[in-house]
Amino acid sequence: MNEKVSPFTPGNPAPVELFVGRVEQIKEILRHVKQTASGRQENVFLSGERGIGKSSLAAFLRHLVSKEDFLAIHVFSGGVMTLEELVRRIFEQILKEADVQKTLHDKLYGFFNRYVTQVDLFGISVSFNPPNNDLKDLIRNFPEALNNIMEEIKDEKKGIFIALDDINGISNTPEFADWYKSFVDNVSIHYPCFPVFIMPIGLPEIRDTLRKRQPSLMRVFRVVEIDKLSDEKVREFFEKSFKKANITVEPEAMAIMVKISSGLPILMHEIGDAVFWRDEDKIISEEDAFEGSLDAADSIGRKYLEPTVYRAIRSERYRSILRKLGKDIRFSFTKKEIEARLNEEEKKVFDNFLKKMRDLGVIVRDIESGSGAYKFVNMLYLAYIWMESQEIVQSEI
Repeated sequence: MNEKVSPFTPGNPAPVELFVGRVEQIKEILRHVKQTASGRQENVFLSGERGIGKSSLAAFLRHLVSKEDFLAIHVFSGGVMTLEELVRRIFEQILKEADVQKTLHDKLYGFFNRYVTQVDLFGISVSFNPPNNDLKDLIRNFPEALNNIMEEIKDEKKGIFIALDDINGISNTPEFADWYKSFVDNVSIHYPCFPVFIMPIGLPEIRDTLRKRQPSLMRVFRVVEIDKLSDEKVREFFEKSFKKANITVEPEAMAIMVKISSGLPILMHEIGDAVFWRDEDKIISEEDAFEGSLDAADSIGRKYLEPTVYRAIRSERYRSILRKLGKDIRFSFTKKEIEARLNEEEKKVFDNFLKKMRDLGVIVRDIESGSGAYKFVNMLYLAYIWMESQEIVQSEI
């Protein structure tokens, strides 16, 4: 029996073969990677809103850089709040990559052999768990440890590429900014040849956090920002993905998916996956796209909005206001224009609604647009609310 297999990966980086867009950002980052190959340590900060595709870009870059003879790793640091755990994950990922590339295995395992375990669970899994005191030594001697690794692999590898994905948590700790600045200073003074490229990845506001904690730190980074994808690239993504599953997409259906995705990769995967499972005849119709998009709205709300936010917008009057707010897909709005759409009962709670949404981090005051203006904190919230509003639109038809 042939089981359906969705080409979409909601909540995970896009497969390399389905990656689209970001050409300018890729060129810029690879330019700095090439500088690293000449022996110069480089630091790039990859910045973008939630759901914009930072992890997918990092995974794609790791794939490209690996082909250029770099030891390239992608470290997921979400939830990490200590330097010990961050450094442990970095070296564990290096060892895992060495385990895949057998020629590096013997060279690198000699450094950490007594702390490495291999667990046979559906294949061999490498685990690196040194005692806390030794982790503290690795934190202090981070440049030396990376340099020793590079010395061992220099005949096979041009350098080391480290993507530190989702540093939003650890960047809020007092230690991270000072440690990173100390690392960069140490390298610049003591290591004239240090072919190591490091790319922390986080939200735009994380740069402000790091700047406040260590004012001189942001000067070491070349900042690369990513924005939402163009409609053309969104269309290309859906065409590639559905073609992989041998599914045809009708033009009207494509138009719906492109519009609702709002250029956000996180929404593209959620919508694509939901529409894929709606389809029953290998042809995505307008109805499939619309129904699938509504399925995606509920999934997005549950997965990506905090539970407190989800409950707040599910209350009867607040939900009604929110749907009216979402009828026009606009990033900013004024209190006056939304109030004109409300009934008397909704107007009574509108001020409380706005306060609640501010407290929950969904909207903020839009100072640039004047008094009574607000804007969504990020495009994900806006797109979710717009999709939720479509349920009312459909019921009114």
